[in-house]
Amino acid sequence: MPVQLLKIVKGKFEIPLPSHLQKQSLEHLREGFDHTNGYFQGIVALSYPLTKLGDGTDFFKVVLQDMDDFCSRTNSINVLIYGKMAENCAKVICHGDTLVVAEFKLAKSPTAKEDGRHNYHLEVSEEAGSVIYVHKILGECLNIFFFYSLIFIMPFQSVAPKYVYTSLNHLKDGTVVNLYGIVKFFKPPYLSKGTDYCSVVTLVDPSNVKLTCTLFNGNLDSLPKIYKVGDIVRFHRIKVREYNGQMQGVTSAGFASLTFDGSVGAPVIPRTSSRVYTFTDEEQKIIEELRVWAASNLTTSGPPAKLSDVQPMMFFDLTCQLIGKAKVDGSSFLLKVWDGTKCPYPTWKVPVEARDLEGDKVLLHQLREVTVDILVYDNHVQLAKSIKTGSFLRIYSIHAKQAYAVDKSVSHIEFHLHGGTCYGRGIGVLPESNLDVKELKAFLHSMDLPDSQNMESMSSVELDDTFNYVTDLESHLQRCQQLPATVLTDHQDLKNTELKAILNSTAPKHYRIRAKLRTYKPQKLYQSVKLHCSKCNSLQEIPDGDDFDLILQGSTITAPNPELHNTSWYNSVMWTTQDEKQRKIAIHFVKHDEMLQQPEDTLLMIEGGTLKEIWKLAERFKCVIPVRSTEDDLELLDLSAPFLLQGNVKYYGCKQCSTPKPVKSLSSIAAEQRPAWEPTEIAQVLGIELLQYVFIMKFTLVDGTGALNAYLFDYEKFFQIPASEILTNNFLQQKMQMAMNTLCPPGRKLDDLPWLECFIKSYNVRDAMKDRVYYQIFDTTVADDVV
Repeated sequence: MPVQLLKIVKGKFEIPLPSHLQKQSLEHLREGFDHTNGYFQGIVALSYPLTKLGDGTDFFKVVLQDMDDFCSRTNSINVLIYGKMAENCAKVICHGDTLVVAEFKLAKSPTAKEDGRHNYHLEVSEEAGSVIYVHKILGECLNIFFFYSLIFIMPFQSVAPKYVYTSLNHLKDGTVVNLYGIVKFFKPPYLSKGTDYCSVVTLVDPSNVKLTCTLFNGNLDSLPKIYKVGDIVRFHRIKVREYNGQMQGVTSAGFASLTFDGSVGAPVIPRTSSRVYTFTDEEQKIIEELRVWAASNLTTSGPPAKLSDVQPMMFFDLTCQLIGKAKVDGSSFLLKVWDGTKCPYPTWKVPVEARDLEGDKVLLHQLREVTVDILVYDNHVQLAKSIKTGSFLRIYSIHAKQAYAVDKSVSHIEFHLHGGTCYGRGIGVLPESNLDVKELKAFLHSMDLPDSQNMESMSSVELDDTFNYVTDLESHLQRCQQLPATVLTDHQDLKNTELKAILNSTAPKHYRIRAKLRTYKPQKLYQSVKLHCSKCNSLQEIPDGDDFDLILQGSTITAPNPELHNTSWYNSVMWTTQDEKQRKIAIHFVKHDEMLQQPEDTLLMIEGGTLKEIWKLAERFKCVIPVRSTEDDLELLDLSAPFLLQGNVKYYGCKQCSTPKPVKSLSSIAAEQRPAWEPTEIAQVLGIELLQYVFIMKFTLVDGTGALNAYLFDYEKFFQIPASEILTNNFLQQKMQMAMNTLCPPGRKLDDLPWLECFIKSYNVRDAMKDRVYYQIFDTTVADDVV
């Protein structure tokens, strides 16, 4: 059994440990060392109650103190025990026992700074082949053993564990198995709605049974490194469950994977992020057999397309090198790539400011004729931001969209990686050891690049001008003058109605119109952004930043209450500033599964911070909530201040409709399996009626038969810009201004204004004892060519 009794006589083990095990000290427990055949011995200084993780796995945590170093400042380490072993250990391990932990996995400890223990922790489980030896102690000097029905003394084994692999046609619901499979379909890792990355892979094997696995991990590198259909994977400790009559695989405690190239004749080199794994000659034969079977029975996709192969409207995979990147707006991101070949069609250059473009500008200029711009959207943006220029990528399911110039005589190609994961859409970063990367690098190095000497001698001003892709406003207006300025997104069966007829009709009704925008209010576009409560239908102005600062200053009068620090669901840190005010600041980091998360996944609460300090925290952590202490709990500040900050966005609650709850209500989200910390969910558990950012504008529309005022009430559909981000993003402000200058060009005569198509609806409002008719624009979007 993996939990065994151990007797120590005169400081030595009565029964020797297996000969291959070597003792490890705390100072040697770090990355870069091989701990496969090591063990750590310590005294139980602390143990926690047995709990269950979100997936039902038993979890038991103990703290071991180094027996050989009681004086060191950091002389203890956390041990995390999973599964059946956790249940057994929880029944027998007590304070003061001596533990020997062998065959463990070493991982970075997210709580090291808070608990003052070792920077790494030990992870053990029966599935991983771990063994724990327990020496029980009673009183001060008694070597007495207590035998339990769940613990047995078994012969020591000094050989590596022999794994049993299950074929896909023998899987059973509720089991944890080891298996080999050939990749028939996969989705590259993407950020899930929670804090983890997710990857989906469908496997087949010679039994002709299919298994779809959904894999989660907070560490992107811990997911299988699959690059193409036909790769072969080895999964250890994957949990099988039945759903709708089909077996599915999900990650469980101790899950590990190896990935191999599935091509016949390719080197058998495993891809893994783990430094410790076993791979035998017998398993190499399994790989070779699966390769031969797949070559005859599995239809795999051919090599990824090259840019020179691209045709309009096709979807393709591309192996390429990233040489530049830039943020475009809140939902899209630009990647500038090349593969050494040239697209046979003119390609679209995404307009970005020179200062926003990352990459070697000399190289970007040299390769300007062979690079293409790929715009990635939604769930792919976060990963795209993290990729370093110079990396080699495989981008899956790129859409080569055909677009036309004004006169429709000349077309160009736009490259888009749409949001979602359908058809395996995603981005994979390839290591330089990858065979495709080696071939691509050799090809790129063989190319003759344009001479860069002239480029290197250019002034910085000239260099910036070279990369200023933002189109001059006048030329942009001329290009768009003949294009439809708006797009109708629904109700295509409605026919156009003249404004005169609409003004003479009763409300409520829906209309389709063709008109010109004569004027609009407000002229200062930032004034169009308001806060709206969907419950009471009220509107309010965006609070001034100075008001927020004053509220924060007022909250510092109440000092943080130490009795509210370090609860079961958050850890606290407090310090005093060194200025003359000597403010006391407390930050409470919300935990998940008793552990602190990565900053980008963490919600924190702050007491006593200034506006500047809070914004700095919001740049690094996912969510920040300003709070203050009471006698019993932390509470939110006045709802005149934002109750939540996320990135550059401040979230407010409606004073009239909100019934704030104690901050401890957030513990229910922290207890979820994968807390996403979405503003709507946070607002709900805190009893806050969330105010939404909206655009409110008044358009005066004319068509030659009459004129009417129509109101625009829109969150992000009309301008295709989130109203919540417009106040903090200069690029989005310029984009909105450009759209309005196209819809209503300044200084133009009425005859020269573009025609707009849009839907409006009429409705009645009771005002001063009589009904008045108002009009609102709906289901209409500014055309892509305009913005």
